[in-house]
Amino acid sequence: MFRHQGKSRTLKQNIQIATLLSFVAGIVNVVGFLSFGRLTTNVTGHFALFIYDVADFDFWKGTIYFVYIFSFFFGSFTSSFMIEIFRENKKLNVFLLPTILESLILINIALITNYIVIVHPDIIVCLLLFAMGLQNSFVTKISNAIVRTTHLTGLFTDLGIEISQLFFPKSNNDKINLTSTIKLRIYIIIFFFSGGLTGWIIYSKVDLKLNTLFVGASILIFGVFYDDFRYRIIRNRRKYKEKKIANHIAKEITINEIKKQNKIA
Repeated sequence: MFRHQGKSRTLKQNIQIATLLSFVAGIVNVVGFLSFGRLTTNVTGHFALFIYDVADFDFWKGTIYFVYIFSFFFGSFTSSFMIEIFRENKKLNVFLLPTILESLILINIALITNYIVIVHPDIIVCLLLFAMGLQNSFVTKISNAIVRTTHLTGLFTDLGIEISQLFFPKSNNDKINLTSTIKLRIYIIIFFFSGGLTGWIIYSKVDLKLNTLFVGASILIFGVFYDDFRYRIIRNRRKYKEKKIANHIAKEITINEIKKQNKIA
């Protein structure tokens, strides 16, 4: 799930990472909105408000929206930069780094807000936007821009286009790939909604407030460790099979050598 990149990824791997990350994004989006009245998984609305304030010559007021936008951008930049700078390290799964950093940000926000009064909520909003920038950049990079998990505008656009193509089978030869892509996008939408609903229940009904972010971080950490554990099992099985085949070949060679020696004798 966190190891293969681009064309080497299967539909199953893309669905796994898409459902995991979109569920977390849904939680973060709802928690950010309920806590601060701000959207924390995309910057489209913030950009509109920034333009509105600038057009109204209220530059200072619009500055905060620019900071929101920059936070998301900087998260995206940081994610890609981390992946590239550590890419040469073959022993390190570089695609885990942004996910781990995102988890740490969510955990620290939840922890800190339990002990201090939030005087400047915009700082928390910026951190959440930074975390979502990390996530969106990472999943875009690993899936070769097939998976996006932090906002749904482009997703619904692509889904509408792809569903319309189903009505014209003659002009779309690769129906299997088309239906796979539609399936992936539907999974993202469902889990983004499910994450948002779960976040609302935990935030409002269970009354965990910003501690709801612990749930999102826990899901990310579980996904990372599960993927690593599963990878180790698959790798060990493969090594065992290769060793078994090698031993079998060596045994066959030894038997053939003994037969040759017996014939010579």
